[in-house]
Amino acid sequence: MHLDILIGTAYILLIIFVCLRILYDIQSTTKTFAYLLVVIFLPVIGMVIYFAVGANYRKNKLYSKKIVNDHHLLAEIREKIVHESEKSLDSGEHEVKSHKKLARMLMNDNSPLTGNNEVKLLLNGENKFPEVLQALRDAKHHIHMEYYIFEDDNIGNQVKDILVQKVAEGVKVRFIYDDFGSRSIRNKFVDDLNAAGVEAYPFYKILFIALSNRTNYRDHRKIIVIDGCTGFVGGINVSDRYINGIDKKQLYWRDTHVRIDGPGVYYLQYLFICDWNFCSGKKLPILPDYFCSTPSKHGKAIVQIAASGPDSDTPTIMFSLMETIGMAQDELLITSPYFIPGESILDVMRVAALSGVKIKLLVPDVSDSALVNAAARSYYGEILDAGAEIYLYKKGFVHAKTMVADGQLAIIGTANMDHRSFELNFEVNSMIYDTKIAQQLRDAFYDDIKDAVQINRKTWAKRTLFKQLPEKLCRLLSPLL
Repeated sequence: MHLDILIGTAYILLIIFVCLRILYDIQSTTKTFAYLLVVIFLPVIGMVIYFAVGANYRKNKLYSKKIVNDHHLLAEIREKIVHESEKSLDSGEHEVKSHKKLARMLMNDNSPLTGNNEVKLLLNGENKFPEVLQALRDAKHHIHMEYYIFEDDNIGNQVKDILVQKVAEGVKVRFIYDDFGSRSIRNKFVDDLNAAGVEAYPFYKILFIALSNRTNYRDHRKIIVIDGCTGFVGGINVSDRYINGIDKKQLYWRDTHVRIDGPGVYYLQYLFICDWNFCSGKKLPILPDYFCSTPSKHGKAIVQIAASGPDSDTPTIMFSLMETIGMAQDELLITSPYFIPGESILDVMRVAALSGVKIKLLVPDVSDSALVNAAARSYYGEILDAGAEIYLYKKGFVHAKTMVADGQLAIIGTANMDHRSFELNFEVNSMIYDTKIAQQLRDAFYDDIKDAVQINRKTWAKRTLFKQLPEKLCRLLSPLL
């Protein structure tokens, strides 16, 4: 009897402790309320969920960039880049001047504003991978790769064979993979790479893969850096599913990637080195060959990189998207496979739409998660009422994470419009201040909505309360999804 009382008292005190931590730890009222509900009504499960995805780990960063920040060569490079960034900001093209506040905000986060880049838009895996394979074959000094999903399939083995060959040619190859997303290569595939001389490490080792899920920390970045001057970034992982046309029965996969040649690769390299030093336990020697100092001979695009994760002081990617939406004057074209924007993004979108900005949002008709799909739909009514247009993609699954602002700024990256990408995952977006690339991405968006159905605002508003109830309930859990 006394033991039961003791256990019950300890249990209640534990719940009180967790609730107090939530109150002190989380700034958002909505998220605080959601986590309190989960912890109180589902105590054990709720506490597991909170400590897995809700705790404010920005106060206690997963790793530090100090090992990179202290290096004298990087300090010298950064000083030069800052000087060039200021010059680009003051005398840059119209696209930069129209988004000066955005560029300045990212510069304050140590992301350089780099000019004279050659940028190539790559739509879908069938366009990305031939470009990637040839760039890998052309590598002379080093190859740095970092991927959320890398699979042991046809394209994965094509990349593997080239990496092994490049090592034999004397090229240094380093490879970071997410231990959950790339679980199909965890054993023999990675062992083969290491045996051949490729240095391969999981970003964050998972001991019990069967008990893990996407709620923990994920390295969601997709980065390739070749010889410090060529980079790839975007939404396309290394997997056959991203290549359309191989199997007619396969779901059509619509995604977007970008190739950058020039100084814009600098920050991608910086991110890779930070992540490498963390996951490998090694201190990568910083050499001039790792950082491109030569402008592209064929490109004039101005490029900046936005990155954030549990190691960031601020949710940089979320802030950059908010700033982009808030600065738009005429048109915003947004594509996101997982759209759970949260109150901050939702409010700035509504303000923009009510101010006369034409906002078009492209999302999947059906997500690969029923809960995410329902939570996303709970936001549609408010955006539609403000005057935005929403299109449901029908041809297949749209996985691209892109934005086009006023036909001048193109954003292409790895971050979805959801809490996970803003707070939990390690993400990276490219910000391309270039009318040519922005117009190409704009054209791609309008091609995509030909395969989509526009939501009718009046019809959407007339849906039965019974149909809306699951969406409303899932929205309560949206900070947890």
